[in-house]
Amino acid sequence: MLNVLAGFSVIWAVIFVGYLLGRFDVLGAGGQRMLSRLVFFVATPCLMLETLSRTDLHEVFSSSLLVAGVSAIAAAACYFLIARLVLRRSGDTALIGAMGSSLVNAANLGIPIAVYVLGNASFAATALIFQLAFFTPMFLLLLDMASSGRRASLKTFLWQIPRNPILLASAAGLAIAATGWHPPELAIQPFHLIGGIAVPGALLAFGISLVGSKPLQTAGVRTDVLLASAVKLVFQPAIAFLLARYVLHLQGHALLAAVVLAALPTAQNVFIAASRYERGVALAKDTVLLTTAVSLPALVLVSVLLA
Repeated sequence: MLNVLAGFSVIWAVIFVGYLLGRFDVLGAGGQRMLSRLVFFVATPCLMLETLSRTDLHEVFSSSLLVAGVSAIAAAACYFLIARLVLRRSGDTALIGAMGSSLVNAANLGIPIAVYVLGNASFAATALIFQLAFFTPMFLLLLDMASSGRRASLKTFLWQIPRNPILLASAAGLAIAATGWHPPELAIQPFHLIGGIAVPGALLAFGISLVGSKPLQTAGVRTDVLLASAVKLVFQPAIAFLLARYVLHLQGHALLAAVVLAALPTAQNVFIAASRYERGVALAKDTVLLTTAVSLPALVLVSVLLA
């Protein structure tokens, strides 16, 4: 489990650097917002296009995709229904919470864990592809409609597509992968360089946001954060286990990989999306922080039980 600890230590180190940037006001009053917008509008689309353009599409349509997709959708739906029907939260705030309860940190934590714990980076590929190509763009489209106050009609849905850089980049990447064409290295290098900002940029922006804030202290958010964290770290991996073990009959390493990936903490992109739409920022920040802290013992427990 030392490799799991190593993966977490890298994440917390970068977050701490972001905290220092904010603590000493290195980037100024608008630094966190500027960095979040850079990650959302520029770096993440470049990362998605490069990642998806190099993907073997056979990996997307597999049993692993079914586990990742169903468990994530079930977790998001569980949170959203409770938030709307029981907690009476607004639609956009409930969407941010649903993202926090279902989007896993498949890139900057999932890939290291797949390599060092599961033995193969390809285990993280399916969850990453599902989120990049389908799940995250879907949430962003819904947030676009919720924040604009427009009715969720087919016309409104289609109108959001050309306005969303992440969705456009995902579609372009999948199209390139489907053709089997490999762009010249000289053409893909700019996307690689800019896309490299996405993960550290999100972590740094998250670290800056921690200055002067205390987890679970924002009025009216504690219940939402605890609910989102419980759904993310308990409900989602439980659904993944039941589906993988008793429906798809996965065993051994394949079963362990499916549950470990579902038990990963909330992705920092949830905080970036919340900052972009200025909805549920405290909810997103606290959920990322709490799940990242608590997921380590959860991952260790999963590994001990299923290894």
